[in-house]
Amino acid sequence: MRVLLVEDDAMVGAALVGRLEDDAYAVDWVRDARSAAASVATHTYDVMLLDLGLPDTDGTALLARLRRGGDGTPIIVVTARDDVGSKVASLDGGADDYLMKPFDSTELMARMRAVLRRGGDSRRAATLEAGGLRLELDTHVAIRPDGERVELPRREFAVLRALMTHPGAILSRADIEHQVYGWGHEVESNAIEYAIHRLRAKLGSDTIRNIRGVGWMTPRDAGRA
Repeated sequence: MRVLLVEDDAMVGAALVGRLEDDAYAVDWVRDARSAAASVATHTYDVMLLDLGLPDTDGTALLARLRRGGDGTPIIVVTARDDVGSKVASLDGGADDYLMKPFDSTELMARMRAVLRRGGDSRRAATLEAGGLRLELDTHVAIRPDGERVELPRREFAVLRALMTHPGAILSRADIEHQVYGWGHEVESNAIEYAIHRLRAKLGSDTIRNIRGVGWMTPRDAGRA
């Protein structure tokens, strides 16, 4: 899943990027409202983390502009502003949640999962299911059809999450890379293929199917695509 982080504080931003990447999110980090608007116009994000105290435009104004323009990206305001007025204005202006700094990073991760669940589609479930396989988003554990629990490294988890978010759909390498790598990250040659090889070895060869020359998919139901 891809996150847009809008944060002008270098120390806070770097810490958040590290925490989000530890949780296998692909992160694009911008430091002002103008860059944020341009990013949303050209990329699709699963969630945005928005600071209010931006150097060029207040975050509430950016939030209002995005909602007026029809952008439906889930947005969590992450700010040091602790007054009720800012919280009410943000939530009434279209924010999906509001978290005040300082905060525990585990709370942020939980709020992100909660915001993503509200839409009701497969991307928003706490546990993804496809082809008899289950994937716990909070623990990074895959549960095989025979019940065995397999803890996955970060990249393998991110690849499997991308595939299981769209069961039955074929994802190309570029589709998966978009969900795994943020800006500035070098995309290693054959990294996706290697991760899929490792996943199939751990979870069973039928859990991820190779569509020659096109990409990969997880079946909707066990035993069939």
